[in-house]
Order: sequence, then C-alpha cells, then structure tokens
Amino acid sequence: MRSLSALPRLAVLAGRRGRTSGAGGRVLRVCRVTGRGYSSSEDTRPEQPSSSSGSELYDVIISGGGMVGTAMACALGKGHDPNFCGKKILLLEAGHKKVFDKLPETYSNRVSSITPGSATLLSSFGAWEHICNMRCKPFKRMQVWDACSDAMITFDKDNLDDMGYIVENDVILAALTKQLEAAGGIKKKNKTNKIVLFLSTQIGADGPNSMARKASGIQTVKWNYDQSAVVATLHLAEPTDNNVAWQRFLPSGPIAMLPLSDNRSSLVWSTSHQQASELLNMDEESFVDAINSTFWSNEYHSEFIDMTGSMFRSMLSFLMPSGGSPRQLPPSVAHIGPKSRAMFPLGLGHATEYVRRRVALIGDAAHRVHPLAGQGVNLGFGDISSLARHLSRAAFDGKDLGSLTRHLREFETECQRHNLPMMAVIDMMKRLYSTKMAPFVLLRTLGLQATNVVAPVKEQIMAFASK
Repeated sequence: MRSLSALPRLAVLAGRRGRTSGAGGRVLRVCRVTGRGYSSSEDTRPEQPSSSSGSELYDVIISGGGMVGTAMACALGKGHDPNFCGKKILLLEAGHKKVFDKLPETYSNRVSSITPGSATLLSSFGAWEHICNMRCKPFKRMQVWDACSDAMITFDKDNLDDMGYIVENDVILAALTKQLEAAGGIKKKNKTNKIVLFLSTQIGADGPNSMARKASGIQTVKWNYDQSAVVATLHLAEPTDNNVAWQRFLPSGPIAMLPLSDNRSSLVWSTSHQQASELLNMDEESFVDAINSTFWSNEYHSEFIDMTGSMFRSMLSFLMPSGGSPRQLPPSVAHIGPKSRAMFPLGLGHATEYVRRRVALIGDAAHRVHPLAGQGVNLGFGDISSLARHLSRAAFDGKDLGSLTRHLREFETECQRHNLPMMAVIDMMKRLYSTKMAPFVLLRTLGLQATNVVAPVKEQIMAFASK
C-alpha cells in the first residue's frame, strides 16, 4: 500500500478537538496543500465553506488508495450503505491514477491470500464478482511442515470447500476501483499541486508509514525482523490441480508456494537479508535449484528428533487411528517468470490507538505483521467490516461521525480483540521456528504432530484465521 509520506501531504488529519463553535459551525481541521508541502490548523467554519474560497468540506476522507483504502470507500458507497446517502466522501491517493484496461498475461509477483471472511466482505459490495471474472485461484488444502523434523500439519475441510483464494494485489485493486466507479457517490483525488480541504472524519489507510497516524500523534509499538521476503512467479514442471498452499518452516524463515493456476504458483520466501540479496542476484537456474532444494532437503534433520517424533507419531496413530492426513509432496519448479523476483523487508508494528477524535486507522496504518500466516490484508478487511458497521449505525442515529464517542471506541475494541491475539501468535510462530536448538525443535515437533490429529483444535484454528 502506498504511503503518503513521499508525496504532497493530502488531507492530513481531522481536528482532535472538534467542538461546536459559538457561530453554529464546527471546529474542523483545515489542510492547505501545495506541491511542496502543507500547513494545517483548526478553524471555525460553517457547515459548508464558501464555494468562492476554493475549499471543500467532506464528511469522510479516506487517506490511501490501496486495497484497504479503496475497499473502505466501496463499503461506504451510497450503492452499498443507504445510511451514507448525502454524505460527502473523498478517497485520497498520493500517486497518479492507475489505468487497468485489460488483464495482463503475466502474473504479478505480489499476491494476497484472501480468507472466506474477506471474500464475503468483498462480495457484499460487488467487488468479488469482478475478481472472479478476472482471475483468482482457490485452494482447498494447506500443508505446513518443519524443516528440522518430519512434523507437519494439514488444514482442509471435510466438504472440500475452498479454504481461501490466492489473488494478485493488482487484480484486487482493479476490481475495487471498477466497483467504486460503477457505484458512484465517492469522489477520488490523485496527486495534486494545490488543494484546501476541510474534513469532519479521516480514515487513515495509508500504510505502515502512515502520515495520518503520525500527524494525529498516535504512537506505535514496532520492530524490524532480521528478514526480508523474496517473491517471484513460479512456473511448475508439469500442470496439476495445484489447489494446495505449501509452507515449510526453516531456521532462516518460512518458504511458501501459493497456487496461481494449474501450472503457476507464487513464491514468498522469508529469509535473512544477506540470503535474500543472494537469491535476488542468482542466475535463474541456481534460483530454481535453491527453491526445489529448500522444499525437499532434509539437511536440518537430526537422528534424535526424527526417532522421537516417529515414536510419538506411532503412539498418536494408535490412540487416534482416524486422526491426521497423509503427507503430500510439493510440485517441482521448472523456471520463474521473467523479471518477477523482488524483495522487501519484514517487521511488526501496532498502533497504540486505532482512534483519536475525528481519526480512525485501518489496515497497515494500524498494524503490520509477518507474511507467514497470510493475514496482512485480511486484518485490514476485518477493520473495514467493523468500522463501516459502526459508522453506519452512527449515521443512522444522526451522530457526529468524527466525535470520539461510542461508535469509534467500539470499533477500536472489537478490532484490537481480534488483531492483537493474531499478531501475537504470528510473532510467536516466527520466533519458535527460527531456531535449531534441540529442545525447541522437539517441543514444536510434538506440539505440531499432536495438533494435527485433533480435528476440533484444527477446526478452531481455521475458524479464527478465516474471519
């Protein structure tokens, strides 16, 4: 998601002291933007600023036109939520307008794993139909295993329903933009040289380096992992159903192969910065060999761990004969898409507050996670579902959308109760699987094997991750 930090600061923040003025107007945040920067201050204005002043007043400004920001705009659109009819809403994007005339033949190297819950949200305002008409790949099974032992866990559904969908980020954004333009009622501004804006409520969806968050004074708890993610588009050695998402945990970080089509998959390989740079600069043949070797090699195995794991697995099979699923082997990679390799640094971040007076944060502006669980954009879509519902209720009740009252506080509490446990689990998994020390390897081996045979536990994990 593009940050607003490097471009003109468009619509910084609504005022944190949005009180009613004696003249009957509200004290709003006024933002004057030029090509070189901006200045902002609180000022008493009537409900509508003078048209001759060239300024504009909006009920809601959404900062950030990426996947989460555009989805938020769709969720508030008049065609979706009748409570926002008559409300002026602006989607503000720092970059130039992207034109997506037709679907490119080549797959993008940046993809997202969309959960059924996120697909339901996108479907509610019509964007999911556009995605399905372009391209997405459902997967019905997920297999996760440890590079330091034979321990593994599989996730699937008894009725063979789709567990999730792998979709290119460009496809998601194109579908959301198409739906936004078709529904109407939302104004969109891209990079501009000069603009004066008055706003009642701002929704910050402008990424991990959020200007909305910084200008509001909201602090973050964050740290960088000593890892970068290498991404690429993979061409498989032979066509298959390719409906399994594969992930293997190595001491240097997890490697994942996510299905894109019958003969293509997407690579997300989290590893040390040094190895990531080496992978990026390898010739194609060496890079492909490294991928195949990483999925198949047993170089980190030890005889003691393998023997203990085998004995424990035999005991579990005796106690629960029907538990567990058979191990499958991942497909071999033949070559990679041209110029599809890229890398980006990984880290964790969480805003100490999601709301201030006239400000709400969603998506990466509020939280950033490791990609190992594929939850990044899904957490953002969960924020949208909650915030749109609470704002809709406030609009129906005739309340001031930006006031720090019950509806914004309930949104913050609801999302933090879901996001914080998920982030803690992801961070714990990253740390637990980043070591080759025998006690930790044995602990996770026994824990993973035990979890794999207890169906109710796996169902609870799937239900929590699918929201």
